Amino acid sequence: MSAPDPSLAARTIADIRAGSQRAWHILRTRGPSQFQFWLIALFIGIAAGFAALFFRKGVGWLQTALYGVDDPRSLNTFAQALPWYWILIIPIIGGLAVGIILTRFTPDGKVRAVADVISGAALNDGRVEKRAGIASAFASLITLGTGGSSGREGPVVHLAAVIATWVSDRINANGLHGRDLLGCAVAAAVSASFNAPIAGALFALEVVLRHFAIHAFAPIVIASVAGTVINRLEFGDITEFTLPDASVLEFYGELPAFLILGLLCGVVAAVLIRSVFFAEDVGDSVCLHLHIPGWARPAIAGAMLGGMAIAFPHIIGVGYETTSAALTGELLLHEAIVFAVIKVLAVAVTLGGRMGGGIFSPSLMLGALTGLAFGLIATPIFPDMSGSHTLYALAGMGAVAAAVLGAPISTTLIVFELTGDWQTGLAVMVAVSTSTALGTTLVNRSFFLSQLKRRGIHLAEGPQAYLLSMTGVAGLMRAASDDSAPAEEVCRAMIDKGIHVDIASTLETAMPMFDAHEVNYVPITAQAAGDAPAIYKGVLYHVDALKAYNLALAALSREEHG
Repeated sequence: MSAPDPSLAARTIADIRAGSQRAWHILRTRGPSQFQFWLIALFIGIAAGFAALFFRKGVGWLQTALYGVDDPRSLNTFAQALPWYWILIIPIIGGLAVGIILTRFTPDGKVRAVADVISGAALNDGRVEKRAGIASAFASLITLGTGGSSGREGPVVHLAAVIATWVSDRINANGLHGRDLLGCAVAAAVSASFNAPIAGALFALEVVLRHFAIHAFAPIVIASVAGTVINRLEFGDITEFTLPDASVLEFYGELPAFLILGLLCGVVAAVLIRSVFFAEDVGDSVCLHLHIPGWARPAIAGAMLGGMAIAFPHIIGVGYETTSAALTGELLLHEAIVFAVIKVLAVAVTLGGRMGGGIFSPSLMLGALTGLAFGLIATPIFPDMSGSHTLYALAGMGAVAAAVLGAPISTTLIVFELTGDWQTGLAVMVAVSTSTALGTTLVNRSFFLSQLKRRGIHLAEGPQAYLLSMTGVAGLMRAASDDSAPAEEVCRAMIDKGIHVDIASTLETAMPMFDAHEVNYVPITAQAAGDAPAIYKGVLYHVDALKAYNLALAALSREEHG
């Protein structure tokens, strides 16, 4: 038998290499086809699923190493037997490590979470900060592993968004594809974190992309299923919480009680959100006046948490043990009320102290405690027409979380998937609807959108508000040398009157100028060195600004309804 022709093998390898290079070039320059995009969505779903799994395992490993507990889910009970000084020291060490990481690897010393992912989807073509995002994931892992009272969904969602950003940059994805890939990553991360594929997909659409476009649905579902598979390969097909017995409504006349519970949960959700912002403002003020360095702020918050945990160890970590106790009715009335109040304080200290973590798991725990307390009070009043008080805990868990997240659809579903109890749909839906309606009037739609508003990003008002901030005037202005530009003397006279816009500004600044001064154009200027007058660069016509704005609105409408 003759030996294989080496030149044939070399040509075959060269052809494969050339074909791969052509395919890669087409993918980067023309964008992926639908089938390719679904494959990419599957890859992102698997990667995000593993990221969520490793994050969860990392938190558990750290809690085991520091607290010595065999099962992290029983951390709160185990902590009661530890020496008080150990409970105090661990969060301080964790806060110090968090402060050093955030100071070194983020420009502002703040943890990135879900609000930054929402902002990246709306304003940055589906991209988030990669370096700060990875640092935030490590900081949040340390926070949760050392006793921080927050949740793991926020850092996991942003870590998944970092993966999507890396892929989008590699394939040169446009805004449409970038946002869809971001949604895929978020869906997979939520699904892998909570074994909740339906809620994961809807969370990505409802909270992050904030639309339900058909083109995004299929890839997001694919990624969500992939993330769930990763979770079930490790933990099996089990729910996060186990309820004692099937809880059913005793009578439809009990539904008004869940309406009232929903209103109470809306108030509780608003208190939680405003407490976090109040703690953040107080922390900013104290650090400014006392000249406390940024790296020390999380350590101080850790000391405060450790002090609270000595008396109330249930605030340590994610808090699933306490949530489960509320859902199974193992807590007394005064315990539920006190634990709820302390949990609000602990979450405010953790997030206001810039220790990291998310707010979804704390809102589940707070909701379960609120619902249990309400049920323990309400059911004895009308015993003949009342079901179990644990049903109120389940409804309260969904109601507070829905109002905090501003996501009634996905939150309702995630409660069902976390508990496996689909028989109590009416009670949960009634409580969630009223809590969301009230909660969104007391705060700016949700915790995340309120966070963004505090940064000057007005996504809650809709695209008509935030699209203006995405278009710079530099790309729309007509240069001073353009024949269609007004006479330079006229523009300089307007500049002297203060009617001008800096060249680095956006339409958010320029558009109000037209109405305020009743002009058809405004001069565009650049700052000069020292006290020299502003440099005249060109002019922005009102008609050009309106045209660009209308095109942006049309493009967004096509994406959301495509």
